[in-house]
Amino acid sequence: MSGTGKITEIMKAKAIVFRGPRQIELSEVTLKPLSSTDVLVETWWSSISTGTEKMAYNGLIPSWPFIFPFIPGYETVGKITEVGAHVNENLIGRFAYVAGSFGYEGVNAAFGGASEYIVCPVDSITMLDEIENPKCGIALPLGATALHIVDLARVAGKKVLVLGQGAVGILAAELAKHMGATLIAATEPHQHRLGLSSADLKVNPEKEDVSVALAGHEFDVLIDSTGVMSAIDMGLRFLKFHGVVVFGGYYQRMNIDYSQAFQKELSFIAAKQWAKGDLERVRELIRQRKLNAERIFTHQETVGEDITKAYLQAFSDQDCLKMVLNWKPDEQADLSACDVTGKT
Repeated sequence: MSGTGKITEIMKAKAIVFRGPRQIELSEVTLKPLSSTDVLVETWWSSISTGTEKMAYNGLIPSWPFIFPFIPGYETVGKITEVGAHVNENLIGRFAYVAGSFGYEGVNAAFGGASEYIVCPVDSITMLDEIENPKCGIALPLGATALHIVDLARVAGKKVLVLGQGAVGILAAELAKHMGATLIAATEPHQHRLGLSSADLKVNPEKEDVSVALAGHEFDVLIDSTGVMSAIDMGLRFLKFHGVVVFGGYYQRMNIDYSQAFQKELSFIAAKQWAKGDLERVRELIRQRKLNAERIFTHQETVGEDITKAYLQAFSDQDCLKMVLNWKPDEQADLSACDVTGKT
């Protein structure tokens, strides 16, 4: 089926552009023409990555695709408004999660989702028809990352210690419980984050002695979502013989106490991202109200000329797990919340 040809009317779009280290602006960009297998998405929500995008903002990833100027964003939800000639027209008007886009001229995409309109291949989107509030689609990539970590950890019937209750850590703890872990403990020095956690045992290492709080427990699995070597060293002390460590973040270098690994014959697993099908699995868990995706949506800002403020808060405010950027605030009043408790 063919599209309606509206793409010719909106070749320009507002987008968030990283111009150089610590330089962000809302700029007009040019979209590439829609190909026969592409869709045009009108963005309703996008989000800010406090890992990858923070490093890129500070100029710490000087390699493709993070070559300035670039459009960030791999957490975007919007409505399909146009389809290419070989795409079913029935997709028009439906919400989808978009991992990003390379459909721009004169600006790089890393990964290109922070734009008012997005041109992307139809096979790169994930439809959100059955999710009560499509905004929860923003959580698909972090949810899929956490799901992959928990899959690698093989948590069923095991005791799990999760270090860090940022967005991925919180989702990993919740998913570990869903996948059959018998006990989940979490450590987190920021009390607000700890309060959002669904872990059975919550420990703030700045307010209590971790050794006392975890006394009597030996864990089968340690999941790290902190990237802090001292925290990992601490966590290794509570693993049992032949325990498993899953590294759930991105680490420029590793520097941990090898003696604990040696004495306990620990196994180490690096989790890269997510596996094929994980985005759909997370979507189904959200649909079934078995995963509270909205738990991590702590802050929201409307996209405007002061967009740098939102990024700086996301990068520096420890209470900000996930900053949601609202591109169409006037059209969202009737959307219900997706909290698994059923509360609005």
